[in-house]
Amino acid sequence: MTTWVETPREGRDRGVTGILRAWVAVLVRPRQFFRDGVAPGDQAPGLLFAIAVALVYQGLQYAFVPASIPAIEGGPVISAVVALLVVALFVAPALLHLTAAIQTALLIPLLSRRAGVSETVQVIAYAAAPCALASVPLPGLRLVCAVYGATLLAIGISEVHQTSLAKAALGSAVPAGVVFGYAFGGFRAFSNLVAALSLA
Repeated sequence: MTTWVETPREGRDRGVTGILRAWVAVLVRPRQFFRDGVAPGDQAPGLLFAIAVALVYQGLQYAFVPASIPAIEGGPVISAVVALLVVALFVAPALLHLTAAIQTALLIPLLSRRAGVSETVQVIAYAAAPCALASVPLPGLRLVCAVYGATLLAIGISEVHQTSLAKAALGSAVPAGVVFGYAFGGFRAFSNLVAALSLA
């Protein structure tokens, strides 16, 4: 879980700079990033990346919609800090590893040869990159982020597990629904868009 390979490749430099480089690289050059930035047994950078994405997503949600901050004793600022700590320490790691377990199980009947669980954890973590901005209140942005994240997941599975994009998309459909549809609100954004269009 906390393993960090000593010789980092693209996107796995230490600290905030490494996270920012990984974020840009996976958004702009996803195939190259997943080839060069995912290493066996090197989950720690991916976990930190996923936590950073979740914190930015939830922090922006609280900033733009203060009513979404859980009511905890001590006022809204304390409540937001406590909620973000829960996200960082429990929610994001648990969701990441649960989704990786589901993804691994779904790949077993599809692929006779595949990469390890640690690589799958990293792919899911880095595929969440667009969703850091999903809470920004721009029409359609949340849906775009969710769709892009699901696309990155399929690309990452294809590259890391060395399979076709079609098989990767099929195998990652359920995990994509869990992460990008439910956790990051893609399904809700789609429903809202359909409702808005029906009223237009």
